[in-house]
Amino acid sequence: MSDSLWRHRDFMVLWSGRTLSEVGDAVSMLAIPLLAVTVLDASAVEVGVLAATRMVAYLFLSLPAGVWVDRMRKRRVMVVCHLARAGLVATVAVGAWAGWVTMAQLWIVALLSSVCTVLYETAHQSFLPSVVAGDQLLDANGKLTTTYSVSRIAGYGVGGALVSALGVARTVGVDALAYVVNALSLLLLRRPEQPPAVARGRNFRRELGAGLSFVFRHPIMPRLVAASASLNLFSQMIFALAVLYLVRDLRLSEHMVGVVLALTTLGGIGGGLVSARLARLVGTARIIWIAPLGLGWTVLLVPAAQPGWGPIAYTAGMAGLGAVFAIYNAAAISYRQRVCPPDLLGRMTASVRWVIFGVMPVGALTGGLLGSWLGVRPTLWVAAAGVWASGLLLYLSPLRRWRDLPDEAVAPDGGQPPTRLPAPHGRSPVDPAGKAMGGVRGG
Repeated sequence: MSDSLWRHRDFMVLWSGRTLSEVGDAVSMLAIPLLAVTVLDASAVEVGVLAATRMVAYLFLSLPAGVWVDRMRKRRVMVVCHLARAGLVATVAVGAWAGWVTMAQLWIVALLSSVCTVLYETAHQSFLPSVVAGDQLLDANGKLTTTYSVSRIAGYGVGGALVSALGVARTVGVDALAYVVNALSLLLLRRPEQPPAVARGRNFRRELGAGLSFVFRHPIMPRLVAASASLNLFSQMIFALAVLYLVRDLRLSEHMVGVVLALTTLGGIGGGLVSARLARLVGTARIIWIAPLGLGWTVLLVPAAQPGWGPIAYTAGMAGLGAVFAIYNAAAISYRQRVCPPDLLGRMTASVRWVIFGVMPVGALTGGLLGSWLGVRPTLWVAAAGVWASGLLLYLSPLRRWRDLPDEAVAPDGGQPPTRLPAPHGRSPVDPAGKAMGGVRGG
């Protein structure tokens, strides 16, 4: 059994820096849409476009990002991306303070920031296995997921108060400072990063194809990818319209918008804290479909909300969605990291994220367009139903027959994963020669 992550210095440094960065990012995610809605009087379509441009790089950059990250030192990539994002966000703060900010500027900054985000997140997921041991990954990912939710509470709560007290310009500047501090924290890690493998005769297309092939010829991953993509598509329709819905339909003040958005992240905190224990108790395969089907129905409370008592229903519904993502993602990401060969981690991560994050700008833009055409509330009903139904993609697959997913996959010659499924009821899968392949280990 590995030592507790609470005594793991490098993980604590990595975790602390990411926490601060996430807090600043949450401040920006609240302040910039508020700037668009309250100062620039943005329409539902314009808000949807703004949300989409924050993620559009996943569509055209995710796949090559995996190849590039596998060729470079991942910590260096993360530092450069943080510094670049700090500069981009600072231009919004300056523009808002000077009074010449426009929707076009917000779209451009969001687009360029999404490029940095793709590179950073691909590098981060590929870097984590070099910081912690394999049997600590589930615990580490659970803590990082919890951090995301805690940071949203702090960021939204503080952001709402800062917008009311200081205005948008100074508030957005907080995010730029947080990115700089996180970049500096990465330089404090003691454990040296293994240099990327040097291979002769590199072929970009072949390397890119290897990541895609590993994912889509794997016996489990395509099912996880499909469900994750569906969850992200419909949830982004909700997120894209969140500020508009709270301000114009539920008639909340800027400060109350921050408070409500902060409270919605409580579900993610709870889900992140119990994700590892719950996965071991229920089963690492079962928890993947139980999470969306068992908790996803709570999202229906979001479109049911009305002025007056509505903020309570909205908070409960979005907290349920946060718990779904925390529990589901901790199990799915940890599984992907453990079964993938180290030299393919960047490309595997990029291939998965190309699909599951590539649909996010589509969802955000669809939410904006449908919100303008059908109205915001009917669009939220469609999206909420879609979130819950995403779990059916997993329940109606062979996954529902298994308690646990395999601990690791041994790839044969050519780098392809074995085409077997885990044994039912938690028993270790066995290869044709009769050799036990191992079950899921505890955190």
